[in-house]
Amino acid sequence: MSTTTENKTTLKGGEFLIKETPANTVFIKDEISEEQKMFLQTAGDFVDQRVGPNVKAIDKGAHDITLGLLKESADLGLLGAAVPEEYGGMGTDLATDTVINEELGRGHSFTAAFAAHTGIGTLPILYFGTEEQKQKYLPGLSSSELKAAYCLTEPGSGSDALGAKTKAVLSEDGKYYVLNGQKMWITNGGFADIFTVFAKIDGEKFTGFIVDAKSEGISLGSEEDKLGIKGSSTRQVFFNNVKVPVENVLGEIGKGHKIAFNVLNIGRYKLGVLALGGSKATTTIATKYANERIQFNVPISSFGAIKHKLGEMTIKTYVAESVTYRIAGLIDDKIAELVAKGTDRVQAKLIAAEEYSIECALIKVFNSEVLDYVVDEGVQVFGGTGFSEEYPVARAYRDSRINRIFEGTNEINRLLAVGQLVKKAMKGEIDLFTPAMAVQKELMSVPDFGAGEDGFFAAEKKALQNAKKAILMTAGAAVQKYMQNLEKEQEIIMNISDMLIEVYAAESVLLRVEKLVGIKGEEAVALQIDIARTYLSDALERINLSGKHAITAFNDGDMLRIMLMGLKRFTKYEPINTIAARRRVADKVIEENQYAF
Repeated sequence: MSTTTENKTTLKGGEFLIKETPANTVFIKDEISEEQKMFLQTAGDFVDQRVGPNVKAIDKGAHDITLGLLKESADLGLLGAAVPEEYGGMGTDLATDTVINEELGRGHSFTAAFAAHTGIGTLPILYFGTEEQKQKYLPGLSSSELKAAYCLTEPGSGSDALGAKTKAVLSEDGKYYVLNGQKMWITNGGFADIFTVFAKIDGEKFTGFIVDAKSEGISLGSEEDKLGIKGSSTRQVFFNNVKVPVENVLGEIGKGHKIAFNVLNIGRYKLGVLALGGSKATTTIATKYANERIQFNVPISSFGAIKHKLGEMTIKTYVAESVTYRIAGLIDDKIAELVAKGTDRVQAKLIAAEEYSIECALIKVFNSEVLDYVVDEGVQVFGGTGFSEEYPVARAYRDSRINRIFEGTNEINRLLAVGQLVKKAMKGEIDLFTPAMAVQKELMSVPDFGAGEDGFFAAEKKALQNAKKAILMTAGAAVQKYMQNLEKEQEIIMNISDMLIEVYAAESVLLRVEKLVGIKGEEAVALQIDIARTYLSDALERINLSGKHAITAFNDGDMLRIMLMGLKRFTKYEPINTIAARRRVADKVIEENQYAF
């Protein structure tokens, strides 16, 4: 990792809410190594030179092109980058895998095939397979000799994965299981060689299986006619008395949920990375068009309304990148810590991703919604031409929409993030209750309007600390009010989750920029400072609104008045000229004719 080890403080998952992170400990994109830059260049060139020219043909169903590109990506070391060398891969760390996937994020339908293969297609075997299973399948998955798909969702079980109806029954001779059932929305379903299938043994024990896609009794539905990622192969898979050898059971019998949920942690992180790549690409496309489109004898990029869009697209994307690499650093640091203690590197990655499951849920939600914002504004910058399939933003707009559904809907991930946070507190893994009680006492005391600490970003750090208090106040009161029944109050949980996301995003960009100031000086990163302050200012407004929605749902009278006053106090920040700051950011991308950060 490229993080500084001096004063290193590796927080547990979710601890960002109650503990400070020194800026010098965060991993930032600006510090990637020379080797990582080489991977980035390789992946970027591959997308530009090989994927880009074939996007339209792939969208029309040319799966042969997708298969050829998967082979090319394997030859470049991209397909098996995260697979250990002993199984035919490159054995890269998460940060390196991140720079690769960020570049692949602008590959549209090909990206869906690539991500499904390298993520949920390959990782279950890597993390949960026996040594024999790994030796048998991983080299082929790394070389693209084998293509993978993941069969979890059914017509009656989407978010409720454990509600699956697909059954597995052991044969009388004990040599194989007989699978019967139906799976749907299976990415790569039309050309996969192996499926990771989840079924209930005897209708009860939820278990994973590695299934040869050419097995007798497997049939496929027709290709789905989808809103976006039209070129990805998405089909239903039917299992009719399919025989699966007992040695193809994946993981422990009855513990399939461990595979499904743990693989989703990394899957959520990677989806956030891919969305980041899409946001950067779309911002560049919109900027180029705004510079070329002439109205009233000037480029539309000279108009304030368009500058606002380009500036905000850039700000949100930069913040998303800050979140992304911060989490990559946390996970890689945790892996290194575990490996130093003797943990197998593959298992260490699984444990580290589980440790930061809250952060993985947050990045999935945040980055996918940033991308949706960016592509929507991209269409608007293009105006009428943006509504035409002849221009690239139409495809970007359509392809983006699935990301808020993939890897668990954003609603599920919002609920999961808060639920995991409360669960960690209940188990005593992190101490939320002591700071939450301190905030309650502070509510009843005279406000401290002292000058506070001096130093760079002092006001911003104070505002961020207070925003965390707003979350502790709101969440603490909600837990006291509803206790175990809080999970039924989904609207309140969603509000708290939105507050949590905004705090994490704002803190991530502040830490990144603070670190950059230490490296380059304030003058060199003046625009990044504009980005951080503008985002924080707006984030505090959104935190206030979400808090207000939650607080008024379960309070009235004097307590409502006290908590609303506390919320106002905890979301206070000196007003800044965000129009001017956003315009300066926009001017930079307009001058560079691309996303410039």
